[in-house]
Amino acid sequence: MTQAAKSRPELSFWQIWNMCFGFIGIQFGFALQNANVSRIFQTLGAEIDELPILWVAAPITGLLVQPIVGYFSDKTWNRFGRRRPYFLVGALLTSGALFVMPHSPTLWMAAGMLWIMDASINISMEPFRAFVGDMLPQRQRTLGFVMQAFFIGVGSVVASSLPWLMTNVWGMNNTAVPGIVPDSVIFSFTLGGVVLLLAMSWTIFTTREYSPEQLATFNAQEGQVESLADRIHRPAARYLKGGFAWCASGVVGAGLIYGLGLNGELYILAGGIAVFGLLQVLAGWMQNAGNTDHGVYHVTHDLFHMPRTMMQLAVVQFFSWFALFAMWIYVTPAIASFHFGATDTSGALYNQGADWSGVLQGSYNGFAMLAAFIIPLMTRKLGRKLTHAINLLLGAAGFISFVIIKDPSWLLLSMAGVGCAWASIISMPYAILSCALPGHKMGVYMGIFNFFIVIPQILAASVLGLLVGVVFEGQSIYALVLGGVCFIIAAGFTMLVDDED
Repeated sequence: MTQAAKSRPELSFWQIWNMCFGFIGIQFGFALQNANVSRIFQTLGAEIDELPILWVAAPITGLLVQPIVGYFSDKTWNRFGRRRPYFLVGALLTSGALFVMPHSPTLWMAAGMLWIMDASINISMEPFRAFVGDMLPQRQRTLGFVMQAFFIGVGSVVASSLPWLMTNVWGMNNTAVPGIVPDSVIFSFTLGGVVLLLAMSWTIFTTREYSPEQLATFNAQEGQVESLADRIHRPAARYLKGGFAWCASGVVGAGLIYGLGLNGELYILAGGIAVFGLLQVLAGWMQNAGNTDHGVYHVTHDLFHMPRTMMQLAVVQFFSWFALFAMWIYVTPAIASFHFGATDTSGALYNQGADWSGVLQGSYNGFAMLAAFIIPLMTRKLGRKLTHAINLLLGAAGFISFVIIKDPSWLLLSMAGVGCAWASIISMPYAILSCALPGHKMGVYMGIFNFFIVIPQILAASVLGLLVGVVFEGQSIYALVLGGVCFIIAAGFTMLVDDED
């Protein structure tokens, strides 16, 4: 084998197009969920301050599913490939959940379907991030992740606008009796399930993965072989000591929440702290017993031995995704109440506001699609860090302007800034990270990286209800302003990241 053959070859534009095309389908499911789940919950009787706790399904399932799928996809190889089997399983399960969710007869069944839908989306989404690292040389990875951002934008523009299109173009009913989801939403979810299956099938059947032997050769040539986790092992005693301390903190926290009569959503935080402690205890016991060939141990071990760049990006992700989750939870009720003056979820005015919210969420993804053409040019001139920081600041301006702009039509301008931030968030951190990870742990580290997307979402689900209900006096519009402040903080931390650009 020649030296050139040992290097991961560059792929053509259309090869990258095919390998990323499935993200249209993933984003159809994701966008329909984000734009309509609060609407479905409120239609089935949820109060405004109950929305965060109902939405907690999404981050918790991501926290559990992504590192597990990443760990096993690193070790998978069969006739369907390494990552593609997970694309197929996730697509089938997500489509089924999309078909069923809008028909949920009760609020709690809808919440359960959200758990299933989000878990299924994560089964497909996590390997897609590692897929770029497997298939592309480092010099093409920014293009690969930006291509994913483009398809995310395309899918989201259409999917978020589907209820509006169903109503205004195809003449479907946009209202229904109290407790029943309108036909426009039901048919949108059905069409979304079909599109998801078709788009994922395109990537599965047009892209062939490298064999394990080829990947090992490429990783060795590119220096993506050894990691900190391969060289250093955390002593079992430290796992046990730290684990028991975290468990105790979680139990004490739960006791204080109960004793002081604090908001019930805070139990999620206490439970998360205790579970993190339990994982450390299990890792310590496994190490003492010599049973370290186990997924739980490997995920915990790798979490404590992350590359420095990954730790720095974790802080950026924390503030970025707290802001995004605040928007996804509250943008529909914020627009309906602040800009349309409506709170009755069965009324025509509320549903007009909800439909416009869907259009706006489609629009920010449309702006993200356009930003995907500009970001590669920015990175060549400014580097990845400064490009990401600038786009986060544009997103901050967009969020904060929600409370300034009164005419809902002008919120399209706000969404232009949010779209720039979104395009950068779903591409730049992954492009930076993929060049700092060992190739044989690409999947598990991409899964662990999801922790820093999920943890801020769990925190948001735990505290935003309290903030909106008490601090903001029920005015959900200020949750978006808080998101803008978080984007500003994230932009600052971006400039501290070590990037081998």
